[in-house]
Amino acid sequence: MNLFNLKRLIKQQWVKYLTFSFITGILAIALTNCIPQSSSPLRIATNLWPGYETLYLAEDLGYYDNQPIKLIDYPSGTEEVKAYRNGEIEGAGLSIDQALLIASTQENVKIITIMDASHGADVILGQPEISDIKALKGKRVGLEPTALGSFFIARALEKNGMSVKDIEIISLEPLEHERAYKQRQVDAVVTFGPAVPKILEAGGKVLFDSSQIPGEILDVIVVNTEVMANFPQTLQALVNGRFRALKYLEENPQAAAIKIAKRTGVTPDAMLNAFKGMSQFNLEENQKLFNPNDPTFVNGLKKLMNIMLEKKLLPQDIDLTKILDDRFIKNAKL
Repeated sequence: MNLFNLKRLIKQQWVKYLTFSFITGILAIALTNCIPQSSSPLRIATNLWPGYETLYLAEDLGYYDNQPIKLIDYPSGTEEVKAYRNGEIEGAGLSIDQALLIASTQENVKIITIMDASHGADVILGQPEISDIKALKGKRVGLEPTALGSFFIARALEKNGMSVKDIEIISLEPLEHERAYKQRQVDAVVTFGPAVPKILEAGGKVLFDSSQIPGEILDVIVVNTEVMANFPQTLQALVNGRFRALKYLEENPQAAAIKIAKRTGVTPDAMLNAFKGMSQFNLEENQKLFNPNDPTFVNGLKKLMNIMLEKKLLPQDIDLTKILDDRFIKNAKL
């Protein structure tokens, strides 16, 4: 083979290589665009609070089909906070005080929707002989060792001219509330969720409930900012599904309660009674609360934050406007 033919052959092979590389690159880009935003599931933590059941109802109704959403039950909000900080979950359903607690030490957290406000679902249940909150002086009160537990008992005592110095606090995880009450290890317990009807059946007396401090106990969904960048479609599906499930619950309460009861182990009627102790915020209400032109929600958060700071339940002040993100509320569809 002469030199001319050799050069021509090399040139032809080089052109083929470039053409192949170009086509391969185009195909790679096309395939990348067809691949879902991530093959890993979006892990969202919840606990025994009834307000999170609409997430599981959405799952049961098939609203999350074909979406990489994994709902994970934790025994308490405290465990959720630990899991969030350890990177074991991407988001969580938390009481607003726990969301503020995370936001006070981490900048990567955003509140993307408000689930509910407790108006009687959080309660202090006393033994039959305990007449009222004032009768708890010197008594043992069981509660979850969280900011919310501390905040709630402090507010109840404050409204009755007392302080936490007047009682003996016994730390109890939510799953221990019923047992501790029935075995009389405590004189009263600060509780919520499935434990409430069971303790009431055992003779528990309502000494205080969250309806007496309206708007101070909220539950929200928080996610980290990395998730918002990596899972935008899945997060939107999570939010959409939750509001669709809430609509289903409002229109078909008995059918929804039966579905929820299978998961929670309580009767449908007990589940519906639990829902009566809270206001579950729908899409329109969320859009109003997240409206930057309406300061109602932010002002309420400031009040709570100041109370937490005063009671040393929060390490430092927070710029509340920076932890709210309304993009998924704005784009939500039923």
